[in-house]
Amino acid sequence: MSTENLARAFAMTRGILTNVTPDQFDLPTPCASWDVRALINHVVEGANWFGLCVEAGAAPEEDPTAGVDYAGGDLLGSFDAGAARSLAAFAAPGALDKAIDLPFGTMPGGAFLGIATDDVFAHGWDLAKATGQPTDLDPELAASLLAQMEAFLPPEIRGADGVAPFGPATDAPEGASAADRLAAFLGRTV
Repeated sequence: MSTENLARAFAMTRGILTNVTPDQFDLPTPCASWDVRALINHVVEGANWFGLCVEAGAAPEEDPTAGVDYAGGDLLGSFDAGAARSLAAFAAPGALDKAIDLPFGTMPGGAFLGIATDDVFAHGWDLAKATGQPTDLDPELAASLLAQMEAFLPPEIRGADGVAPFGPATDAPEGASAADRLAAFLGRTV
């Protein structure tokens, strides 16, 4: 396992972020509890948080990325810095094998890499959908992530928005792209 897919997800999401304009910040997103501004802040915070967790071997007790309004500042610069830090952290010798203590359990870095990749990709899709951008994103990566999530995602972590990490799976329209099918599997309405 390498950081290639995470790098692809970061690049794809960055491309979407570059097309979001401040007049779109109040738009709703497929994540019902977040508007575009809140989703941008989550995406940029995550880009930074993944690296912090891997470097320390645990989620920080006091998260310096939480509560920052990245949308109100240099959001691309902050996203790029976080993506670079996270990619370097996951690529460090032994990072994929070491145990990382996270709020949702302890897991090897390789498993956390998969979660980070899916998170970056899925929220990139959310931003694209919310801001009227194309959602047929990186078909090869989307198909790979869908296969991984179908094998990994237990029903116990599905539920209402804001309560559970994933919503109940929805049906994607016939002929939907791999990215749209992944979004539907993760609980988004496509």
